[in-house]
Amino acid sequence: MFTQPTIQNIYTDGACTGNPGPGGWGVVVYFNDGSIHEMGDASSHTTNNKMEMQAAIAALQFLHEFRQTDPITLHTDSEYLINCVTKWVKGWKRKGWKKADGNPVQNQDLLEILDELNTRQVKWQHVRGHSGNIGNERCDAIARSFASGKVPSLQQLSLTNVHKTLPAPVVKVSDRETNSTIINTRTREISTPALEITSMEQSTAHVAAATEEKLPENRVEQLRNLVETLRIADEIAEKGYLITSSELADLMDVHASAVTSRGDQWRWRNWIVSRVRREGNQILWELERGDRLGGESEE
Repeated sequence: MFTQPTIQNIYTDGACTGNPGPGGWGVVVYFNDGSIHEMGDASSHTTNNKMEMQAAIAALQFLHEFRQTDPITLHTDSEYLINCVTKWVKGWKRKGWKKADGNPVQNQDLLEILDELNTRQVKWQHVRGHSGNIGNERCDAIARSFASGKVPSLQQLSLTNVHKTLPAPVVKVSDRETNSTIINTRTREISTPALEITSMEQSTAHVAAATEEKLPENRVEQLRNLVETLRIADEIAEKGYLITSSELADLMDVHASAVTSRGDQWRWRNWIVSRVRREGNQILWELERGDRLGGESEE
């Protein structure tokens, strides 16, 4: 008699080139029998936070469709994602999706989906990025591969080894303006237009075909996104704005740990980045154009 394997751990990660720019996400599912199932996809224009959320959505959808009742641990290197799902979302909903300063919450569409999919069955666990954790490193590789326009080779669980109710397709939840994912809040069932449900093989084949045709165009678009990022950094420095570690990480397109581990002052591209002070749990940073300071030279 066939026994369906049990999901034990899920790892998720997102990546973005330019931030905003081309992005990708990756998911690795580990089962108790040693089998592994990997998922991922690309987005032509997105942000790092969107891709982190997209990866978590795909993971929770997979868990939902697998119909497992045993608890699982979902690992992510995004503290922002964990805080959104486990802490901040309740207050945002009470305030009509407004932050404490009255401004609208970013990525409300994806957060609503995450909130609907999340249950007590899921234990959210932070894992330090780029620390040698196999699951995290694999997710990062998948996400970055898709973000760069490449299609990685994914380990796909054979349908003969799982219950027949497990669907082969992966529901792709992109930005709200290009996708109308609907979640029934009473039954927690997920439905999307038929044309937007594609198997991983179809999705990756499409990306592979498009890569050959649009690679030069993608490079130009990435350069445009880079210029826009540098322009934003210049404006932050010129106006003396202070930004948090997570905001600085988004600007640099790195993990937050890569910011806080560099010390109190260091150089990034044309700017000197200095730690100013701590406010609560947040570290505030200042940017200053290093190439305009007397006696300083660029790296």
